[in-house]
Amino acid sequence: MGAALQGVKGVGAPQTGHAYARARELWERLGSPSEFLHTPYTQSFHHAFRGEYDLAQRLAEDLLRLSRQRNHSAGLVLGHLSSARSLMYGGKFGPSRSHLEEVLALYDPISHRPLVHQAGTHPHVNSMAFLGNVLFCLGYPDQALTQSNAAIAEARRLAHAPSLAQSLAFGAVLLSLVGDNAVLGEWVDQLVAVTIEQGFAHWGALGGIYRGWVTAKNGDVAEGISLLRSGLAASRATGAETYMPHHIALLARACGVAGQIEDALALLDDALRLVERTGERWFAAELNRHKGQLLLQQGHPEAAEELYRKALSTAVEQEAKLWELRAAAGLARLRRDQGRCTEARDLLAPVYGWFTEGFNTPDLKEARAVLDELG
Repeated sequence: MGAALQGVKGVGAPQTGHAYARARELWERLGSPSEFLHTPYTQSFHHAFRGEYDLAQRLAEDLLRLSRQRNHSAGLVLGHLSSARSLMYGGKFGPSRSHLEEVLALYDPISHRPLVHQAGTHPHVNSMAFLGNVLFCLGYPDQALTQSNAAIAEARRLAHAPSLAQSLAFGAVLLSLVGDNAVLGEWVDQLVAVTIEQGFAHWGALGGIYRGWVTAKNGDVAEGISLLRSGLAASRATGAETYMPHHIALLARACGVAGQIEDALALLDDALRLVERTGERWFAAELNRHKGQLLLQQGHPEAAEELYRKALSTAVEQEAKLWELRAAAGLARLRRDQGRCTEARDLLAPVYGWFTEGFNTPDLKEARAVLDELG
């Protein structure tokens, strides 16, 4: 029942949560039997999508502890996946990566086949798709794209619509971060098609959000903004909070392109308040950097510098090298424009020098260009 509601109503929908809570109550009454260890997993999934990350992580830790006590491999797969999800949303990318790699090492497609029905998607497909986003933030964009492509290909091979929708949605998140709008448009079309066919409310709402972003990036900013707003409303209607700071930031960027700077700043403030309320910190550095860019456009370099520094500090704390590179590049440009070129180069060069891949991505190309200007 819960898996069906997850697809139709959305993971974070109240109806889904009630079904999972009832299942958890029955499971505990029966003595928490191992064959139903997916029960705390689905409940953790629900709370994560609602932005209740502390509760989701506690449920994931309980599942891992119980699975270890019983040496139950299927429970371990679900426990590691639950933990990875909550940790990533909290901006703890390194630990999240470790849990996802554990899932991929443990998962056996034969003995763990029942998990597909119990969890709603193929756990290894989910893990590959999620790992793509984590690796990107950690500073491995090429590996990130490889994982994302592999997840989508595997979901197609398995002909499993929920896994395909989820992998396409996570892929859309990744490509929106990378800046590959051509492929993003193709994946969004595929996501929208499968969600319409299957009636997946939550993934359909995400398809609308990313279709709006693609539309705005392709030059029809007014229509893009309209689609983004309706997609955000549809997503909220499913009870979802997860990824909302990033989605609000996409709308803010579109408003910025349209010259609606005050609206964009207000949206970023909304997103930052949401981060404080829920603890979804994985995109916090970028929210501050975006706000700094807008304030710089308005002629407030001191305020912009403060936000760039905050973004840089957050990125370093999270070991998020991609966010660190973006914040360092923004601050280096500001230093360059102030005539402080040596400081700018000393700031950006070590961050850029850390990278071993992704040199064809916009982020690395732009950072290289700034360094070349600085001499």
